[in-house]
Formats: sequence, structure tokens, C-alpha cells
Amino acid sequence: MNSSTGTETVLYSFCPAGGSCTDGWGPGLNCCSSSVSDAALIRDGKGNIYGTTALGGSGLSNCFFSLPCGVVFELDKAGQETVLYNFCSQPSCADGLEPLHPLIRDTKGNLYGTTLANVFKIDTTGAETVLHNFTGYPTDGLIPATALMRDGGGNIYGTTYSGGAYGDGVAFRLDTTTGTETLYSFPGGMQGQSPYGGLIRDVEGNFYGTTTAGGTSVDESCTSDGCGTVFKLDAHGRESVLYSFTGANGDGANPSARLIRDAEGNLYGTTNAGGAHGSGTVFKLDNAGQETVLYSFCSLASCADGQQPTTGLVQDAAGNLYGTTFYGGANGSGVVFKIAP
Repeated sequence: MNSSTGTETVLYSFCPAGGSCTDGWGPGLNCCSSSVSDAALIRDGKGNIYGTTALGGSGLSNCFFSLPCGVVFELDKAGQETVLYNFCSQPSCADGLEPLHPLIRDTKGNLYGTTLANVFKIDTTGAETVLHNFTGYPTDGLIPATALMRDGGGNIYGTTYSGGAYGDGVAFRLDTTTGTETLYSFPGGMQGQSPYGGLIRDVEGNFYGTTTAGGTSVDESCTSDGCGTVFKLDAHGRESVLYSFTGANGDGANPSARLIRDAEGNLYGTTNAGGAHGSGTVFKLDNAGQETVLYSFCSLASCADGQQPTTGLVQDAAGNLYGTTFYGGANGSGVVFKIAP
């Protein structure tokens, strides 16, 4: 997308000519919740692009729509796609199925990601290693619904939507050398529950994220489990709720995407509900815990500005914010937007 002209170029179309979909089908599709996940792409220094599709490929088993269970792919600068790995290539899908979220890449070119039940690694030869299988309540998370992050020591961090000591999701740290996992279990209620976005980390080792439910508000515009929170986990695993969304008086509700943080420590994100028109917001949270709604979607007639931003933001050097919405726009199929500071 050329941000100056708004001109779009399609780099690759999956299932070309309605074929067998061995190249993959449905990047970001969440078949089980009728929503989309944040299936952002990543790019290496040579301009190659890497991502996942939830379905398609040539694995052994059939998943949703009687399609195979997803792939990891590479797309070069010429638009040539290569499937690096087909999930459900092992008996009983021991290697995982339906990868929904973005990959991360280390300096050696290894790729890391999540399926519905595990954390995996794919090396530069295309060999897959399952680093951790989630087991759920009460000692482990369940349903990793997030992009991962990795520190300088190779440890991997993320969240799961459910599982943990209270069944309301966890934040986890996975030591890829020993396989040791460390958890923080969300207790629900005022402390938040069901983290659906990934984590970010500051230079002091604190983590920040969102829960899609819980918090102090139970406004009728939110889900029955609450409006969601922005939280901080310190380096010792102690949680602080920085903000509880209200869903009332124009505030957002139920965030489901990863945050970004600027040099001054301000946090930015999206909610897929709430706002002045009930169709989601872009928000800023400062160091004092003061939240500002920067934009409420469906502000234009027929929601030409978009509805329900379900993915995270990116920010340029000038402070402009960019993102996408799931619905709305001139054709009803979502928009790419820019919000100036």
C-alpha cells in the first residue's frame, strides 16, 4: 500500500484460480469464533515476506471446510510463494494445526509461531520442532491467541486466551533452551481476563498488554465478562491494571490487539467495540494512566471510515498511526487508515 497515494498492489492471491489451495487459504481466519486474528506479515532484510494461513496446504488431515490445516509461507520480491511447512504433516497432528498469528524470526532465520495448541519453530531447512504443547487448566495456558515476542536470550513470551490457575488465561515465558515455562495466571474480575493481544516489553523488563474482558466496568455495551483492561506485568510477574475500559460515554471496549509504545512511554492501541458509535476506537494511554480516545469508528455516513479494528497499530517517525478495520469502508470490507497525531 502506497501511503501517499492510497494505491494498493496485490502481491499474491491464495488459492489461485480456485485451485486445490495447496498454497494456503485464509490468512488470519479464525474459523472457531467467526472473527479474524492479527495475522500480520514479517519481512527479512532481503525483502522476503513470511506469514501463515489458518487452512490449506497439503497436510494429512482436514480441518474447517474440509481443507488441510494451514501453512507457513514465504513470498519473495517477485511475488513467488513457497510453502515452508504444512501443518498436520505428522500423525494425529502432533505438529499442530491452524496457525492464526504472526511469526517472529531470529538472526539465524529460524521462524517461531503458534498453532491452536502449541509453540513451534521452523528452521531454515523447513524442519519443524514443537517447543511447547499447552495443556490448560490448572497448570498451563490454553489457546495461544497472540503474536509472540523474543528477548535477547532467546526466551519467548506470549499470552493464551484461557487456561491457567483460574481458567481466564495466562502470560507465559518459554525458555527455548530448557523448555521451561513460567506463567502468570489472570484471576479474572477487576484484574482482567482473556488476553487476546500479545505482549510488548520496555527496557526495564516490564511487559504491557490488554485483556479483552474483565476490569471494573460491566457496561451493557461490553461483553458479559466486562469491558477489558490495559495491564502491566513487572519483571517479577506482578500485575498492575493501568486502565479499565468502560464502553460508556464514548470510551472503547474489549481490546483484542497488541499495544505499541512510544519513546515517552505512551501506549497506543485499538478496541473493536465501544466508542462514540459502538464500532471501536483508537486510544492513547499516558504514563499517568490517563486515556484519550483518538478516534471513534463509524463516524462517517455508512461507516465509510471503517468498523471494528481488530488488529494492532504501527507508528511512523512523525507519530502517525496506521491500522486496519474488519468491516466498513466504501465496499463494506474494511479499510486501511491513518490517524495523524
